[in-house]
Amino acid sequence: MSVLNNAQQNAVAELLRVSPVADELGRRFGAAGHELHLVGGSVRDALLGRLGDDLDFCTDARPERTLELVHGWADAIWETGREFGTIGIQKNGLRIEITTFRAEAYDGVTRNPVVSYGTSLIEDLSRRDFTINAMAVSLPGHEFTDPFGGLADLAAQVIRTPGTPESSFGDDPLRMLRAARFAAKLRFTVDEPVIAAMRDMAADLDRITAERIRDEFTKLLCGADPITGLRLLVDTGLADRFLPEIAGLKLEIDEHAQHKDVYEHTLIVVMNAMRLEGDEGPDFVLRMAALMHDVGKPATKAVGRDGRVSFHHHEVVGARLTKQRMKAMKFPKDVTSDVVGLVALHLRFYGYGRGEWTDSAVRRYVTDAGPLLSRLHKLTRSDVTTRNRRKASALAADYDALEERIARIAAEEDLAKVRPDLDGNAIMELLGVPPGPIVGAAWRHLKELRLDRGPLDHDEAEAELFRWAREQGHIS
Repeated sequence: MSVLNNAQQNAVAELLRVSPVADELGRRFGAAGHELHLVGGSVRDALLGRLGDDLDFCTDARPERTLELVHGWADAIWETGREFGTIGIQKNGLRIEITTFRAEAYDGVTRNPVVSYGTSLIEDLSRRDFTINAMAVSLPGHEFTDPFGGLADLAAQVIRTPGTPESSFGDDPLRMLRAARFAAKLRFTVDEPVIAAMRDMAADLDRITAERIRDEFTKLLCGADPITGLRLLVDTGLADRFLPEIAGLKLEIDEHAQHKDVYEHTLIVVMNAMRLEGDEGPDFVLRMAALMHDVGKPATKAVGRDGRVSFHHHEVVGARLTKQRMKAMKFPKDVTSDVVGLVALHLRFYGYGRGEWTDSAVRRYVTDAGPLLSRLHKLTRSDVTTRNRRKASALAADYDALEERIARIAAEEDLAKVRPDLDGNAIMELLGVPPGPIVGAAWRHLKELRLDRGPLDHDEAEAELFRWAREQGHIS
């Protein structure tokens, strides 16, 4: 066990003192003859000065006994993790999880952990993922326990496992992904033996459910330094197990067919997007779109007679690949739809930018982006990674002009609510047709006119409807 110096002891004690709930809970367990320890990320974050409102505890008490001890004291209780030995409670705005000492392992075949209860704090700490998460503070006495040198690793900003990496990852292969995630979250360095084990055991990640991988990857991408985490995933081969398109961006570049390094360009775009997030915090949809925006390039790469490389329609292919990959990772449909939409639209600005934009082009850009417009602005700006300052400045100026134009037209026409100048009821009444495909086709035609020409007055809209209906043979 390591011993904290006085300053560190006081720091931990002070953090716990300002949250009297923890000591009160410790006294309840102690009076009943049970141990209670603040553990894992809570201790790590306390030492880093980041202790939040979510607290993790472990105890020798079984779940049913924990329920007895918190009944009548907790503001709320939930038992969703009871089969894994965890009881959740809420008290004075704090979310608390209390877990029975565990000796948890995977059988090497199934995807879910086999849980058996442990008998001591040391045993419980030994089965945790990394040393920086294998420290404990006992309550209410505030004794510090650090059997695997987690405090030293925290000071050195290094990620190690309590035992051998092979044993730890064999128990739970998701820990390999967690190593990359903590590197992204904390900006720590992963110990070389840990990286070697990640590389050697990458295929073991196939035992883990898509949902668990998705959740861990989402946390990584939303970390403070996702680039470090992404490089680890690619360099160790872990990305190949669930997101092979990222490593696939490392296109071969020869002296005769020059193009920018798509992999490195993509990582820069992710960083650029992060800088544009503002105070709202990590935006997973924007970051994921930045990561996936060019995944269609490998499949669309072509070298012309002049040696120049092109990637025609890579945004279309990329959108399809992104949809397939996010579906396989079980992302919610709305999240997938937003990311796919941004990937599909990320080149639109360049397509329209070859000449003077018409008001029609601006309306279509805004209408096609819909609620994604703000993110599309950020993604498009992030995609400019050229080292040519004159070119970069020109692109930025063009996009500034576009945003100003969007604002002007939006103020005049309420672009967020572009609709045909005649609704379905009016179309049916004027054409004398019942609900059906003719009404839908007429509605879409009028919307196209609205996008092309802007608002029409009522007489113009009626005249255009009748003209279209005659051309289609719906009226004589």
